[in-house]
Amino acid sequence: MGVSERLRVPTWWWLSAGFGVLLLFVAYDVALGGAPALITSALLALAATVWLLAQGSTLVAAGADGLRAGAAHLPGRAIGSVEVLEAPAMAAARGAQADPRAFYLIKGYVPTGVRVWVDDPDDPVPYWVVSSRHPQQLAAAAVAARDAARPRH
Repeated sequence: MGVSERLRVPTWWWLSAGFGVLLLFVAYDVALGGAPALITSALLALAATVWLLAQGSTLVAAGADGLRAGAAHLPGRAIGSVEVLEAPAMAAARGAQADPRAFYLIKGYVPTGVRVWVDDPDDPVPYWVVSSRHPQQLAAAAVAARDAARPRH
């Protein structure tokens, strides 16, 4: 059982960027006229689109090969216990309870996530905290990856 999700930015970010470009177009149109306003607004819209797409392109996945968070990979054999972090626990995990040795892939616009303890004595990272809109499914898939990677006795 595998699960993956793209941590896309919220719709209201796109609406805010569009509204901002529209306001700047009107201001530039009044000050400079049509062509400069149109060129400037088009460039701003392009820059905003590129930035929003980059912010929302992060992939989080768990499957047979372990846990992936962006470019980072934790193999199934190194996955220890996994806990679902609802909004208050996630806020604490990235704030007051944060360990500077831990790996964090956090998107502030995603209020929930998982904490995955690293079960590898050679790894100095004690745990991963990863944002997820579907933390229960991600946690279940990470546990399945861990169980599949460990030898049966």
